Parts: sequence; structure tokens; C-alpha cells
Amino acid sequence: MKKMTIYILILAILTSLLSGCGTDPNYYRYSYTFFNAFDTVTQLIGYTKTKDEFDEYSKYLEERMMELHRLYDKYNDYEGINNIKTINDNAGISPIEVEQEIIDLINFSRELNENSSGKVNIAFGAVLEIWSRYRDDGLVDPENAELPPMDLLLAASKHTNINEIIVDEINKTVFLADPNMALDVGAVAKGYAVELIAHELIEKGFTSWIMSAGGNIRSTGKPMDNERERWGVGIQNPDREIFGEGDLDVIFVNDASVVSSGDYQRYYYVDDIRVHHIIDPETLMPASYYRAVNVVIEDSGLADFYSTEVYLLPYEESRALVDSVEGLEAIWVFPNGTIEMSEGFKAMAKSQGATSN
Repeated sequence: MKKMTIYILILAILTSLLSGCGTDPNYYRYSYTFFNAFDTVTQLIGYTKTKDEFDEYSKYLEERMMELHRLYDKYNDYEGINNIKTINDNAGISPIEVEQEIIDLINFSRELNENSSGKVNIAFGAVLEIWSRYRDDGLVDPENAELPPMDLLLAASKHTNINEIIVDEINKTVFLADPNMALDVGAVAKGYAVELIAHELIEKGFTSWIMSAGGNIRSTGKPMDNERERWGVGIQNPDREIFGEGDLDVIFVNDASVVSSGDYQRYYYVDDIRVHHIIDPETLMPASYYRAVNVVIEDSGLADFYSTEVYLLPYEESRALVDSVEGLEAIWVFPNGTIEMSEGFKAMAKSQGATSN
């Protein structure tokens, strides 16, 4: 059901908003969809001179996404691969030799954590594992759904010190010094992977495309349809389960990533109260400042990170963060339905007069 919802969501946003009536005679519009990378649906739409050229880029995208999915997976083992799960399984036991992409992701995440509020923490896995287990149980047996006991969460929170992640750059190893620690890179891994691949595709010569990886949008160049200068991206109304059904707004972008965080994405119910998956590390409970936030910035890894951090901060702090980061823009949707936009976001929004040209 989750995959089908995302699939419909992606088709709505990318088919309805990205289609063009006429195309540059030298370029043709193609699309490709594949499943399972990062447990979601990925769709690519782009303009190339031939279908063979587009197919080559699509094949590369899928193979590379699956490769990074396996490296950043915390749930499954793969023969001949040391991944995030391997690191977690050996917490407190031994350093694990890993690929450079894992070391780079950890360093990227740690640097952002150190230079921000610290709320997005890849060492928070012990707490998130508890929430994940209770959410899964609640989805299977809704009548007996429960919140995790606070004493259990507090005990797990003592094993979330990001400085206990020991990276050996020379020997390319990662070691969790705390045997009860677990990495969870869910707030950054997909966006980081998308950004890595985006640069690789650009280097290969693919310069007019937009992709959605489970709703994480990354665009490059402009649509080569002789009609538009910018791509259109729908902003989902959190009261609607499907993109395209009364979108909150549409924004127009070039060379940008658009990532959302909200209480409507992964949740279960306890006594008719929706309990979502974005956990505040201070309260150890789901954050409740907003229904949703959407952020825009060029780098998809940064977009993934900041969408969570912006969601976890009260508005004054959240707005100050957005205003302090060059190129970062955001829209906030509050529980009472009111909306705030950063000034740069307004300049991109259809509701504020922006167009695709």
C-alpha cells in the first residue's frame, strides 16, 4: 500500500506538471520508472536526442541507486557487502571496512549535525528502532496499538552519542564504540545518494531531467520543450493522501531539490491519535509543530537533512535556520492550516505569481 500510494503520488506530480505540448526538434521527452531502491519508487523524466541515450542514463541511474541502497541499508545483509547493518551488528565488537560512499555519508551527516541544532543525528538508531517496532505492531494490530514506554526510550537515548562513531579514513573502517548504539541514516541517505548520482549523470552529459525518489525531487537544467524555462513541482496538501488532488501549491525550479517532511507520510494510530515517524530527540516523541514542511535547495543531501531539521524546530528557530543557510527556502504548514513561506519560496510559488517562464 505504501509503494502504491507513492507511485500514484509521483505519477500525479510528474506526469501532470512536467508534460509539454511541443519539444525542441533535437530533443525528445522520455520517462522511466523503477521500484525498490531505498524501498520506494523512482521516476526519471528527461530530454535527450535519442531513446538509446535516455535508456543508457536510466540504466545507470537504476544500477547506481540499487548499489547505494545496499550500502546504506540497515535491515538486510548482502553477500560480499559491508553496509550500515554490518556496522550496527558489530557495534562494540570490531571496526568494519566499508566503501568510501559510507564514510563520506557519515562525515557529511556528522558535519551537518555539528553545525546545526543537532536534532538530526544518525546515531539515534536505538530510539528509532523502538518507535519502528511499535509502529509496525500498531499497523498489524490497530486495536492494541501503543506508544513506547518512556523509560524504554530514555534508556535507548543514552546510546546516541554521535561522537562514538569512530571513522578511520586511512583504513576505511567504521566502528561504533558503544555496543548499544545503532546507525539510522534514513534522514539523509536517499537524498545523499540522489545527489551523488545527479553529479555523475551531469558528468556523463545528461543535463535536462527531473527525478523523484519516493517524493525526493531533484532537477537539472531546464525542460527542453521550447515552452518552459523551469520545472514545475507540486507541493502536497498534508490533508490529501495523494499528490495532484488539490496540491497546496506549485513551485517552479531549475537545478534544485525539493524534499518534504510531514506527519502524513509514515504513521499509525493510538486511540485515534495519529503518531508519525519524525521523532524529536529532546522529547523522544513525534514533533508536533507542523503538519508538513517542504524545503528547496540545490543539493539533495542537504535538502533531505534540512527538511527534517526544519520540521523538528519551533517556527522562530526554524525560520531563522532557513534564513541563515544560503540557497535554502521553505514552506511551513501548521496544524491549524496556516502557512508561512520564506521570501525565496514565495518567488518560486505559483500562488505568489511565479510561472514556468
